[in-house]
Amino acid sequence: MQNESCGNSGAGEDESDDAAYLLISSKISKAFILIGQVNRRFPLCIELQEREVCQTLLEGDMVAVSAPEGGELRHAAMLLELVRRYRQPLLVLPKGHEGSKRLSMVVSAGGEIIPKCTIIRGTHPEQNVICSAEELSALSFHASTDGVKLTYPSKENFTAEIIRYSEIFGLTEHNNRYRDRYND
Repeated sequence: MQNESCGNSGAGEDESDDAAYLLISSKISKAFILIGQVNRRFPLCIELQEREVCQTLLEGDMVAVSAPEGGELRHAAMLLELVRRYRQPLLVLPKGHEGSKRLSMVVSAGGEIIPKCTIIRGTHPEQNVICSAEELSALSFHASTDGVKLTYPSKENFTAEIIRYSEIFGLTEHNNRYRDRYND
């Protein structure tokens, strides 16, 4: 297994700053995972069918959005910011719920996030796992003061890069390279 620190993905940045994200892209499919770091400590509410669970996210913890079949990068960034910046709760569907088939993207948050291809989208209250494409399921992400630490067996199936909010939402000229791959 190899470890790599992927820069500071937003910890400590003011909410008006141009947030940085870690973008993990599959080399095999259109799948990707977008990760941002939490700016300040806050309680993340996780809504289950039978109860509510609250988990404390600390400064530097991660919010990840996984798109196992790909999709718009802007969509993923919006979902990420709804949790990271606006503190929106996460909803967890009961196992066997029809709605899980329609979830094109899923969110997870915490100090450690492990992509898995064997779980059903939207049905896991545990925030240390996230549904992903098979080729990204050998990775793991760990929050650190230096940014997100990425552990992987090989870089054969993915690329990793830092991308800024302004690039995703077209606030700079650099966004053209992302528009073609991730946006419809």
